[in-house]
Amino acid sequence: MMGRCMRPLERCLGWRGDGLLWHMDLKPHASGDYSIAVVQANSSLEDQSQVFTSPSATYVGVYDGHGGPEASRFINNRLFSHMHKLVSEQGGLSAEVIKKAFDATEEEFLQLVKRSWTKRPQIASVGSCCLVGAIADDILYVANLGDSRAVLGRRAPEGKRKPVVAERLSTDHNVGVEEVRKEVEALHPDDSHIVVYSRGVWRIKGIIQVSRSIGDVYLKKPEFNRNPLFHQFGPPIPLKRPVMTAEPSIQIRKLRPQDMFLIFASDGLWEQLSDEAAVDIVFKNPRAGIAKRLVRAALHEAAKKREMRYDDIKRIEKGVRRHFHDDITVIVIYLDQHRGPRSSKFKEQHGAVDCTSAPVDIYSLNSDEADDPVHTIT
Repeated sequence: MMGRCMRPLERCLGWRGDGLLWHMDLKPHASGDYSIAVVQANSSLEDQSQVFTSPSATYVGVYDGHGGPEASRFINNRLFSHMHKLVSEQGGLSAEVIKKAFDATEEEFLQLVKRSWTKRPQIASVGSCCLVGAIADDILYVANLGDSRAVLGRRAPEGKRKPVVAERLSTDHNVGVEEVRKEVEALHPDDSHIVVYSRGVWRIKGIIQVSRSIGDVYLKKPEFNRNPLFHQFGPPIPLKRPVMTAEPSIQIRKLRPQDMFLIFASDGLWEQLSDEAAVDIVFKNPRAGIAKRLVRAALHEAAKKREMRYDDIKRIEKGVRRHFHDDITVIVIYLDQHRGPRSSKFKEQHGAVDCTSAPVDIYSLNSDEADDPVHTIT
């Protein structure tokens, strides 16, 4: 069942986006509809994403890789499998189930790095942010590592100036946020250089902006960056203890009648659009293709910052395009649960379970990457 998650949608249905932008306009889940869009900027797409649906639950995953695509692809292959197994074993979804699924995925990736790093030492420096949403029994769970973000659009009370309110449901684990920076500094009182301002932003050890992730083994296991094999990628980093963690922040919310939709997106979107701007776009426009509309709005903003047109951005090839914007993944989940039960109708019309994954790489949909041990399930 979960294996259906692991195949890009195009391989199943033959859909193909234009250029570097891929999208799926609209598809049903048990309590509404959802839409996905992805635009690639890096030479290899480092964003991965998926939606699992059944009559009893909906899972959403957005995985924003850094240092390479290996960690985000690995999470895309393994995390939902762990969640499904743990839900079955423990009799339902819970914050503890989600945390254990994150822990299991982190541990598996660590084992992969240990097995392969002598031949591929670079893999010790690969990591990924991880944002997960799960809906079951009208309870929403949002778990995240890093700075991908989940934002709720809810109907405003009568008399308010705006008809819809944006409510952030995740924590940005980015040391550019003063609160996160202080948290990291408090954990390392004996290291005055744990967070430094480098290349225009705050970074842990002058290297990385996010403080939580899957992977980034060389910043969690000091023995890796002490090894001479790793020094070909840079000078050793003196670590007394891990400077990053895979401990997710988890928020739990009972869905309410005024909750209209959720936006799950990598930070490529939030670099260009505020929470409020994104929620307004979803509220004011038709459902079909709404994720693509958000991606295009972000690209328009990226073009405007460079005094360019969107059409100019579209002509720039992957790799070079990373200088203008990041990979961007957007999943919009509509919440219609307050309009009446839908799961039985969903089961009758669409089968018991379904899983949609965005492409592994927009330009490499039929490549041999599926045979790479990094993202083959074993």
